[in-house]
Amino acid sequence: MAGLRTVGAIVLALAVLALLGTDVTHMVAGAMAAMVATFAIKEKEWRGQAVTLACGLPVALVAMSLGALLHTRIIAGDIFFVLLIFGAVYGRRFGDRGTALGLIGFQVYFVSLFVQATVGALPELYLTLAVAFACSAVVRFAVVPETPQRTLGRLREAFRARLAQLVAAQIELLDATTDDDLDKVLDSLRRCTARLHEAALMIQGRLEEGTRDEATAARLQRRIADAEIAAERLGVILLNARSAERADTITLHLPHAPVQVAAERLPREDAATRTLRRDLSALHLLIARRGADDRGMALAHVRNRLLGYRDEDKLPAASPAVQDVFRGIGEAARAVLGLRLALDGPQDASDDTPATARSREEFDAEDVAMAGLDEEAAEQAADERTGLQRPTTRAAFQVAVGSTLAIIGGEFLSSQRWYWAVLTCWVVFLNTASTGEILVKGYRRLVGTILGVVAGVALAGLVGNNTWLAFALVLLFIFGMFFTAPLSYALMSFCVTAMLGLLYTLLNTYSLAVLVLRIEETALGAACGIIAAMLVLPVHTDRRTDELLGTVLERLRDVVTAAVAQLSGGPAADLLDKARDLDSALDDLRASTQPLTHPITPLRGRRQTARYLVALLETCAYHARSLAATAELVPYSKNVAADPRLERAGGRIARNIDIIVARAVEESGRGEVTAGASIASILDVDDTGTPRSGTVTYRVLRHLQRLDEGVIGLARPLEVPVSGRNVGTTG
Repeated sequence: MAGLRTVGAIVLALAVLALLGTDVTHMVAGAMAAMVATFAIKEKEWRGQAVTLACGLPVALVAMSLGALLHTRIIAGDIFFVLLIFGAVYGRRFGDRGTALGLIGFQVYFVSLFVQATVGALPELYLTLAVAFACSAVVRFAVVPETPQRTLGRLREAFRARLAQLVAAQIELLDATTDDDLDKVLDSLRRCTARLHEAALMIQGRLEEGTRDEATAARLQRRIADAEIAAERLGVILLNARSAERADTITLHLPHAPVQVAAERLPREDAATRTLRRDLSALHLLIARRGADDRGMALAHVRNRLLGYRDEDKLPAASPAVQDVFRGIGEAARAVLGLRLALDGPQDASDDTPATARSREEFDAEDVAMAGLDEEAAEQAADERTGLQRPTTRAAFQVAVGSTLAIIGGEFLSSQRWYWAVLTCWVVFLNTASTGEILVKGYRRLVGTILGVVAGVALAGLVGNNTWLAFALVLLFIFGMFFTAPLSYALMSFCVTAMLGLLYTLLNTYSLAVLVLRIEETALGAACGIIAAMLVLPVHTDRRTDELLGTVLERLRDVVTAAVAQLSGGPAADLLDKARDLDSALDDLRASTQPLTHPITPLRGRRQTARYLVALLETCAYHARSLAATAELVPYSKNVAADPRLERAGGRIARNIDIIVARAVEESGRGEVTAGASIASILDVDDTGTPRSGTVTYRVLRHLQRLDEGVIGLARPLEVPVSGRNVGTTG
């Protein structure tokens, strides 16, 4: 959508400027101004977007004027450019509006250098900027409108599609027979699970603005979480049914994790296997069908049959592991029903069976219980860091120093194109927080630039003097730039460089030497950014990852402690919010470890350790989410009862996490992680002393057991001593 909106603004601006008889140079300036006026604004509400766009035009006019006035005053122009860069980065501390205005000021000043603006050309450039901003507004608010509600609607559809893809991958897992097939299916299962989780997090970030009221947002958040947890759990128990030994949950989070397949446990022609395959396909149908199409007796019959598996007497005759899969299908069908009720409102209940009616009653009870809870304002942790410790301040000084070095070095390479080095230095600092992240980003930009130069050489020969073909290809690469930005920074850099090659062709300044200079300036800018990051208030990757690791562990402890307290009979709490805070912190940690897990890193051992730790934390987060979802059923469910004996197990896990945080982050903590007896064996046993599989209590115990093992598994690579029983690290 960002790509379509930006391309639309550029096309409209070019059309208006062409009708006004503007020359090619000013059309290029208008296209670039329309692009920055569109992509710089990130605010969610229309009113905020309109205010920022209105403020952005004067900022752009001032930046263009100063660019033209300082065009011949080299030293003054360079000093102002560095101050502008400092201010643009420092302005990020003021939120989306400060970030947008800083970006507009920097980019328009860059445009003035690119088109070599002069004082005499300012009147026409002012008109060009006004047209560009007006076209951006028209496209943003009329042609391709964007509201939080529309975005949330698309995210809901994306979540439904991701959920269907995950169930389809689980069907493939059921049918996989060879090792090669299983490896491919497991990769697909991991990918689909991760993408479903990403979609859930994106919805979480849009709920407050995209729903009518807080109650609707809370209800939708709960239903999304239920569906995600039920689908992921179904994959785990299906993997258990297919494995020679009980599968480790970490298999879904760590690539190439070993798992032994026992195809003979699920004979393809067995009646239970055929029923299982049929019901997984039926579950996929329930998810894939849109709410408006949910009509008729056949679909209601399928839904009722799957929900019936929540009752023990409706389970097909099969092994305990396979029966657990049928229970998982029933829970997933219940989650799908809850999601439909939250998204599409009340459904036709005339064909309900007792099991379906019970599920509806549970959802009604949950809604009533949520409405009765005291609403607590979310406490946003204030950033206590001040002065040079504030990230925006530190980054502003770093990029200012790096840009100064880039200007000096760029002048030696070219007195006309030195600003390319400054642009690269600026870009490598965006959305980075450590020296390692800047190093990886600079490397990717250089690779993408080199490939883009090769493409630019080929395209320049193809385009020749055809202006409109060049503009069409520029639009294609601009869309590609936005579309590939979340996927690959190298691909985005490729699109940017290929686009610039075409712009040089339009300005009649294209040559192979210019594109080679582009590579040299890019390498110089990346090097200057890395040097500045290493020498000016550096934030080393190890320090950054240690801080984020501590945050993840603290939030994991908060979720587990609160969930166990509620499962033990304590007061109700907003557990899903705590679980989402954990997910957000884990996403930050995953991003910060990219320099450690990148293929170019020379430290192979650290790369494996980082991957293992992140995978183990993802596994722990899954079990914590599941505990939170189960605990929130305690106040109003007939099937989930509080058990005070759980508090002891949860307390040990919390104490172990505290010890790991003290040792891993503070590096001064003392103490040992304590491993105790198997949690899953202390409660809910039958006459023979075996835990009863399939009950809610057994599920809670299993999650606690996996969390206990996962926390102990974290202790070993972090060099925290472990005392007590020698347990595995299955997570």
